[in-house]
Amino acid sequence: MNQTYAVVAVAAVVLATVLIGALGLRISRTTSDFYVASRTVRPGLNAAAISGEYLSAASFLGVAGLVLVQGPAMLWYPVGYTAGYLVLLVLVAAPLRRSGAYTLSDFAEARLESPQARRLASLFVVGIGWLYLLPQLQGAGLTLEILTGAPDWVGGLLVALVVTGTVAAGGMRSITFVQAFQYWLKLTALLVPVLFLLAAWYGDGAPRARFDAPAVLRGHTVVKVADTVRIGLDAPLTLTVTGSVDSVPYERRTVTLAAGTHHVLGGTTLAFPPGARLPERVASGTDPLGWSQPLSGGRDGHQLYATYGLILATFLGTMGLPHVAVRFYTSPHGRAARRTTLVVLGLVGAFYLLPPLYGFLGRIYAPELALTGSADAAVLVLPDRILGGLPGDLLGALLAGGAFAAFLSTASGLTMSVAGVLTQDVLPSRGVRHFRLGTLLATAVPLAVGVVASKVPVADAVGLAFAVSASSFCPLLVLGIWWRRLTPPGAMAGLLLGGGSALAAVMATRAGLAPEGWPHTLMAWPAVWSVPLGFLTMVLVSLATPGRVPPGTPALLARLHLPEEISRPRQTTRTVPEVHR
Repeated sequence: MNQTYAVVAVAAVVLATVLIGALGLRISRTTSDFYVASRTVRPGLNAAAISGEYLSAASFLGVAGLVLVQGPAMLWYPVGYTAGYLVLLVLVAAPLRRSGAYTLSDFAEARLESPQARRLASLFVVGIGWLYLLPQLQGAGLTLEILTGAPDWVGGLLVALVVTGTVAAGGMRSITFVQAFQYWLKLTALLVPVLFLLAAWYGDGAPRARFDAPAVLRGHTVVKVADTVRIGLDAPLTLTVTGSVDSVPYERRTVTLAAGTHHVLGGTTLAFPPGARLPERVASGTDPLGWSQPLSGGRDGHQLYATYGLILATFLGTMGLPHVAVRFYTSPHGRAARRTTLVVLGLVGAFYLLPPLYGFLGRIYAPELALTGSADAAVLVLPDRILGGLPGDLLGALLAGGAFAAFLSTASGLTMSVAGVLTQDVLPSRGVRHFRLGTLLATAVPLAVGVVASKVPVADAVGLAFAVSASSFCPLLVLGIWWRRLTPPGAMAGLLLGGGSALAAVMATRAGLAPEGWPHTLMAWPAVWSVPLGFLTMVLVSLATPGRVPPGTPALLARLHLPEEISRPRQTTRTVPEVHR
């Protein structure tokens, strides 16, 4: 890929983001403008903004990478990401807007009349937000490293600086325009190149991708293994090795590896002849692919359970994502929130038709990315692999700009939601000046963690946030909106047991602490048991504490379910001083 074109494309996206954000700054006059865009964002614009921030690095790069590595089973990711908005539409969208809240913490306090519940909800908002921000910053680092050879922390730092400046300067007004623009940019950046790539593949006469057999390399291929991995061979393979395989050092030596499992030291270079079958990467507890592996059956074969875990996490986790929830507070009323969700379903569904095509083409033209652990880069390298020359450089630059737009838009929404909670519940003052300090904290923590944390496939990392969200805020929102007997002790116990257990399970799996077999699968895909645990705990503890039902529950539920013309909800957001610039 031509680095000059790619750098120009990324610079253009960054410049456009800053300029559009400045437009929001100019028309942001009041505190309400700053925090919720004065609740006047129309469904079309709001839907584009929601789609822009929702379609993150996991969507733009990660889905294609997972399809390349694990095949069509990974299509459950885009299906789940899209269907989550259907659940949101039916159960949550309009009542959440009518609550008059600004954050999920505001909703928890208004519904439960409990400062303790608010503080606990704030911890989960910040935790989920940081879990989601981390892969955005790491993905930006990967992208810039591929494009320019810069250290992997540079891309994350660039995204953090641009997002912090945009959010701190103009608030919700700014990021609404920015995210709407970035949705259409991302859609164009994926759609235009894939049309050319599919046409070239069809004219090339290349075979179809087969996911039930090892990929076949089309030409002489040199692969440098960045991290120590285990590879599995079904038959003997002859290749040239520079490095260490099975603790034996080699220096540009032709070696025939026997069938079975082999240990390849990080930094080793493997040169494969044309037509060679690419070895399968065998996951281990500390392998970056390890906790996504059960769905493909390579670790313990419990594919059906893992599939249900993925479906529950993505279907139910969307409603509890803080950067998604905060956008519904910008709608004028509940009907507008419902219409916004319908438009989002169409926009997100159209987008998700495209990444699997890149995964399919990557299996043919860049299968070695599955071995190096850089499968997320498939979208970026395919134009050069398939087309080459000037067309490949130009399309690659367009994809690079789209990928950076994905990082910027999602990071903007997450930063806005996390900074709002930090300002209201952590910092000593709730003014706009302190919100700007909260914005800095919201990006600094995941940026620092990303420098030292191991790289995780971005779609998998985002799946972690979905699992925690589905196990914590999904029960809180559904029961808080539809069940009048929910009590503060029940809600807090459900948040702790449901969300806390899901977080502990996936973290333990990522750290390689989960035993083989069923324990590993249960901990890697916790939503099957952690979501029911969250619901059941909230119900049982609430039934055991009937005297703790908040006295204002009937009035609040009437406000959530009756049209605005009847209920006339009053604002429940905490008052904040007017904007001082």
